[in-house]
Amino acid sequence: MTISVAERAELRSAVRDLLHDRCTEADVRRIIASGDGYDRTLWAGLAAQGVVGLLVDPEYGGVGLGAPELVAVAEETGAALLPAPFLSSAVLTVALIRAAGTESDRQRLLPALADGTAIGTVALTGPRGSWTADGVDVRADDDGKLTGTAHYVTHGQIADTILVTAHTGDGPAVFQVAPEAPGFTRTPATVFDPTTPLSTYTFTGTPARRIGTAGWDAVQQALDLGVIALAGEQAGGARRIFDITVDYLKTRIQFGRPIGSFQALKHMAADLLLQVESATSAARHAADRFDDDQDRAGATALAGFACAEAYVDTAMQAIQMHGGIGFTWEHPAHLYLRRARTGLHLFGDSGSHRERYLLSKGA
Repeated sequence: MTISVAERAELRSAVRDLLHDRCTEADVRRIIASGDGYDRTLWAGLAAQGVVGLLVDPEYGGVGLGAPELVAVAEETGAALLPAPFLSSAVLTVALIRAAGTESDRQRLLPALADGTAIGTVALTGPRGSWTADGVDVRADDDGKLTGTAHYVTHGQIADTILVTAHTGDGPAVFQVAPEAPGFTRTPATVFDPTTPLSTYTFTGTPARRIGTAGWDAVQQALDLGVIALAGEQAGGARRIFDITVDYLKTRIQFGRPIGSFQALKHMAADLLLQVESATSAARHAADRFDDDQDRAGATALAGFACAEAYVDTAMQAIQMHGGIGFTWEHPAHLYLRRARTGLHLFGDSGSHRERYLLSKGA
């Protein structure tokens, strides 16, 4: 479904208002200390707004919007440091079911994901974290039983709709594993960013149900949408920590005047603003090109490395520009840096995105 620019702005505003009220810095700190990695009430509120079912077609209980609306929402979730399985469940899992699943799979799985009563995740990559077909470590035998490990599984401890990419005799395929399946264990990983919990999944002869007949192309399509949504979050996070820093430069007085009047800090702020604007443009451009098979790979790859690097640089410089207070646990700057650092490697690192971008251009 296509909506107007004005309607997209209304969607963005509604999400921003909800997060402003229920995902404050204090809420983020409370949620990451809770152990679940998300707030059920907040998740239900996002579901009521249609955010959780944003990509789910209306016949399965969702809103049926596309990548441009996804990025608009992601910019707001990134700005608020939303600790919730948005990328995991509402984006990757839904996108993979849409790309790989049969009509029966969609009817069976999408409604609960759309209303937030089910939490989804996708186990995609092995210990190298390459996020490519070659990086998949799990294998399926002829009976559909899985063996191997999957790493960096987002919100893997709370997921109850679990999709796994595994090698078969015919190439990579997608399987569903029940949370209580024999031979399946999930172990929480030690993370730098507590707003993005990760898990390691181990499969030892674990029975699984194949989803559709599609292979890696379907996985790549879902992964591309995950990269685009992550880029939107990175652009939104970079803009928010930039705005926090500019406000600080205007109010912090040193030598009798605001430190923002110092020439060196003005130049740093100008450079960061350029990065923030460029990241926002890259994320939105990738969303606009998602449905174009010819341009999608290059635009997605560009957003993948440009937004990740801009976010890390902006967050690091923000801490420097805040001085000593920026290094403290009490200040939110380090939370943005932690989120930025995690995103730098999630769904592919800058090197792999750059290589894909060059290949898309025939280089």
